[in-house]
Amino acid sequence: MTDATAAAGRIPPPPKRSFGSILFDVLLWGGIAALLMISFGPAEMQRFAMLLGGSDRMQEFAREFAQPDFGAWRLYVAKMWETVQIALWGTFLAVIMAVPLGLLCARNIAPAWIVWPMRRLMDILRSVNELVVALLFIVVVGLSPFAGVMALALHTAGVLAKLFSEAVEAIDKGPVEGVRATGGTRLHEIVWGVIPQVAPLWTSFALYRFESNSRSATVLGLIGAGGIGQLLLESLNAFEYGQTSAITIIMVAAVAGIDVLSQAIRKRLL
Repeated sequence: MTDATAAAGRIPPPPKRSFGSILFDVLLWGGIAALLMISFGPAEMQRFAMLLGGSDRMQEFAREFAQPDFGAWRLYVAKMWETVQIALWGTFLAVIMAVPLGLLCARNIAPAWIVWPMRRLMDILRSVNELVVALLFIVVVGLSPFAGVMALALHTAGVLAKLFSEAVEAIDKGPVEGVRATGGTRLHEIVWGVIPQVAPLWTSFALYRFESNSRSATVLGLIGAGGIGQLLLESLNAFEYGQTSAITIIMVAAVAGIDVLSQAIRKRLL
């Protein structure tokens, strides 16, 4: 074996990291560890032992929760169906708003003087939790499922608009330039060059948010915005843990079913 052959078959040494790169990792992970230790007391993490201590309250809860009470199952199913309808309408309205908003947030579609304020508006919609928005609508329209619908619609519109705009910014420019070359207007470019490329991805995003909204809608019921959440809160306040268990099982089954259905639809689209 010649020296050249040996040199060609030799495994190269692993790349050496610079001192600055190592120092950055040490500071990063060391800082995270320090923050965890500092926040241990304020977060009262010492109470974690109570979960494993076998207290009487925990034993009572576990014993009754293991015996679900489906005596009022028709009411539970009806309220869960109401919750799904709240999520469905909230997502539908969000998509209607997110399509134009997403286009206005896309840098390759809208001018910069429109993109910047629209993105800040979407930041505001995303940053305000659905519970806070629902409380505002409850003041206006009262305790009703409509408050939950509007809360989900506004918050989800902010999320979807961001996702939609990012999808638009990643499109292939070829179809858009082809429409432009045929003398198409700006609207034609969007309808025939942009929408066909992003429609499957947009649909996937909308289905995913519908899954998330089905879970969020159950929480909105805790403040009177419709759905099964109100029944869940009442059973907890009455210490009827058997009913709580039954309601939880129905909620999990419904959300799991929606998840399986939306995954099947997304696989057909992508």
